[in-house]
Amino acid sequence: MKIAVLIKQVPDSDDVRMDEATGTMVREGVGTMINPLDLHALQEALKIRSSRGGEVTAISMGPPQAETALREALALGADEAVFLSDPRFAASDTWATARTLSEAIEATGPYDLV
Repeated sequence: MKIAVLIKQVPDSDDVRMDEATGTMVREGVGTMINPLDLHALQEALKIRSSRGGEVTAISMGPPQAETALREALALGADEAVFLSDPRFAASDTWATARTLSEAIEATGPYDLV
């Protein structure tokens, strides 16, 4: 069974600080982690692979530092990682992000489970 898991690197919720002047989150110097729900999906995909065979591919899109999330996914047992990073993605809205990720899934698939 070929499984794709989409993962996103997010700020560590224990490290989150807000800039009182702008009302935005301060990202500089804040630790990061794999989104907890994405980590759970990865763990479930690895369980399925253990029981049925196949391979697990972790896919992520983000700035260069987001590559660490994919390295963590590989360390946890993912067979492959696909990283989409380009300065042109920086201002992507949810539609553009979804479209880019779906094209990556099509290009690296087919998958039995996403």
